[in-house]
This record gives sequence, C-alpha cells and structure tokens, in this order.
Amino acid sequence: MHRNRPFATLLLLCLCLRASAQPGGDSITDPWSQVPAILRRIVPPQFPARDFVITDFGAVPDGRTDCTAAIARAIAVCADSGGGRVVIPAGTFLTGPIHLRSGIDLHLAATNSLLLFRTDPAAYLPPVFTRFEGTELYNLSPLIYALDCHDLALTGPGTLDAQADATNWFAWSKAPARARLLRMAEANVPVEQRQFGPADHLRPGFIEFNRCGNILIDGPRIRRSPMWEIHPLLCTNVTVRHVDIFSHGPNNDGCDPESSRDVLIEDCTFDTGDDCIAIKSGRNADGRRLHVPAANIIIRHCTMRDGHAGTAIGSEISGGCHDVFIEDCHMSSSNLVCALRLKSNAMRGGVLENIFMRQIDIGLVRDSVLQINFLYEEGTRGACQPVARNILLDHLSVAHTPRVLNVRGFPAASITGIRITDSVFHQVQSPDVVIDADVRLLRCTLDPAP
Repeated sequence: MHRNRPFATLLLLCLCLRASAQPGGDSITDPWSQVPAILRRIVPPQFPARDFVITDFGAVPDGRTDCTAAIARAIAVCADSGGGRVVIPAGTFLTGPIHLRSGIDLHLAATNSLLLFRTDPAAYLPPVFTRFEGTELYNLSPLIYALDCHDLALTGPGTLDAQADATNWFAWSKAPARARLLRMAEANVPVEQRQFGPADHLRPGFIEFNRCGNILIDGPRIRRSPMWEIHPLLCTNVTVRHVDIFSHGPNNDGCDPESSRDVLIEDCTFDTGDDCIAIKSGRNADGRRLHVPAANIIIRHCTMRDGHAGTAIGSEISGGCHDVFIEDCHMSSSNLVCALRLKSNAMRGGVLENIFMRQIDIGLVRDSVLQINFLYEEGTRGACQPVARNILLDHLSVAHTPRVLNVRGFPAASITGIRITDSVFHQVQSPDVVIDADVRLLRCTLDPAP
C-alpha cells in the first residue's frame, strides 16, 4: 500500500485512533520485562589493583615523541603479570596503534591525559583481521584494537584524539577499493586473501574489540575519529558508559555494536557526523555467511545531538538484529535527521525485530521521528528480503518535527507491526510518508505547526 496522506487526514486518523482504541486492544506481553535478565548478564570486568604507568616504560608527555613502543611494553608487562591498569598520566602522548591484551584496563588518569594518534597510515601496519563497513578483510589496524581477548577496559576522564581531518583520513572517504572488497566478498574470496593497505585508502576505525568478551569503556572523551568510533565486533558482555564523543567526519558513527550481544550503552553524549549509535551485523554475503545477529542491546540515559539518527539499525544488517531497548534518552539538533532509523535493501536483507523505544524526549529533528528506509543504496536490486517487524515506540515527547513518519518499503520487503503509542508531537509541518508498510499511531496527539 502506498500512502502519502494529506496532513489534515493524518491528524484526523490519529485522533480517531486515540478515541477508539480500547485499553489492551494492542497489548502484548510486556517486552521490557526481558531487560533485568539482560542486565544481569552484563557485568563489567574486574582488574587486579596493579598500575603500570607508561612513563615508567619510556613514554614522554611532550606530544612529539612516538610513545607506541613504550605503551606496548607497559601492556606486555601488565598482561604477563596477570593484568591490571596501564596508566596514561597527565600530559600529551603521541602514539600509533595500541593493541590490548586480556586483563588490561587502559586508564586515562586525569582530565588532561591525552593520547594523540599518529596520522601516518604506515604506522598502522601490518594489517590486522577486521571488518570494513560490515565486510571481513585484513586492513590497517584500528587505533585501539584487541582480538580474541577477554576482560578489557578503556577508562578514565582523559581524551583520545585521532587528529583526523581533510588532510589525512577524511580524504579517503570515497576509496575505490571499497567496491573491490565488496566484489571479493560476493565472490566468496577467502578472507585471508582480502589484503588491503595504505594504497587502498580504507580508513581504520578508532576503537575495535573483535571477538572479545567482558568489555568496559567508561569515561573517556573521543575526538576526530577516522570513521567509526567505538566498534564492539562479535563481542559479548559490553558496557559503554559516560563516554563523550564529538567527531564530525564522514562515517563517524559514535558506537557500532556489530554482531554483538548483551550490550549496555548508558549515560553517553554523542555529537557525530553520522549515526550516534548504529547497530550492525555484517553486509551482504559476509553477513549471511557468518549469520551472527546483533541482540540484547540496551541504550539508556544518553544524549544525542548532531547525527544521522539517534539510534540506527543497519544498513550493514544482513545477519539480523533483535531485542533492542532504548529508553530515557534526550535527542535534539537541527542536524539530527531522525530519532530511530532502520536501513536495509534487497542486497542486504536481514530480519530486524523486537525493537522497543520509550520515554524519549525529542527537541528537534530535521526529517522525521521514525525513518525506515528499505530502498537504501542498492534499493530493490537484490534477491534478499529485508524484514522489519514488532517495532514499538511509546511515550515519545517531540517538540518539533517536520513529520512523524518517513517509512519507505517496497512490495517484496516486509514492514509490519510498527506502532507508536501514547506520544505527543508538536510543530508537525508535513504529512507522513508511508510506502508498502503497516504502521499505526495509537493514542497519539499531533499538534501542527501554525
């Protein structure tokens, strides 16, 4: 069904639904009752009370001396001693990639503790096993990286600054090698043969924990990332809290839990050049080959400012996503496109289900409150059905939005059971767009702009 209702008709529909809906008429078992059990599984790691201060291993806080080797020595000694804190004291420390090991808490001890990352691509060799936008490969190392580790933390009030700008990493945002990587994945070329380096211009992520468990990121400020900022990949038991992210480059998502489960993101501030939070599960053939969904993700008490979406699901979502709970967040900016955004297409497919949002305070969004775009990029050109079902938004308070809904499906896709209940929308300017989708507003009030 294709609908682009005149605004007055839409307003009348919402008021009628509000008047006629019977209590419990759309009721289901409370999905939020699952949250306590998920939270019981999300337990931050504990570390021995041992500190290994990087200046004791040769690091110099002058912002010019390369401290990569000194930090690596501190990590090695800490890990070999049974774990503890690797401490970044006050001062500015220039470094290349930092590779963590199990049992390590990388701790920025003071508000003026600064890790300044080199922008020379050669510093991030040799290539490591990672994903680039949902596709597996060997590429430049993420700036902070761990593979197959457990009990990891990145804590403290200091700052991580990647120094990315248009003269270095951002200039790589249109790399032709991206298309070559996608062709290799569709042809099922073994991952070990997908070797990329500086000449290919595929940017590294900032913080990536890959196939890790028991992770805590608590406190740091993150600035000027090459692309995705926090990327838990194939991880379990992840806590991200009290993080302040300000990074406005291309593809600068704030936090991307990809094919990860039991994830808590709370009390964070996002001001980003792309989605504030973007949940992923692999792209196209790679996502279907691995088939590891993102699941059991709780987002609460966060502030979202600039960004494409407060929370996005997709577009690299071929492995699916289920059981996402978003509550008690504040979202507002003239540069925030929407509050919740689901993205896929017929190349990516994926089942996106059981997504719940409640008690969200939305000041201003640029396009809509809920955006579902199953015509993203390749659109209908593919054989995989994208599915969105059982998406429930409740008790939203919206001060200003051009429209409530911008939902674009196509006949071969499936968008069903999308409900917004008991919400208030002020300063609504335009009619909703709903194409090939089952979306209903129940007991909602729309206040049109004068």
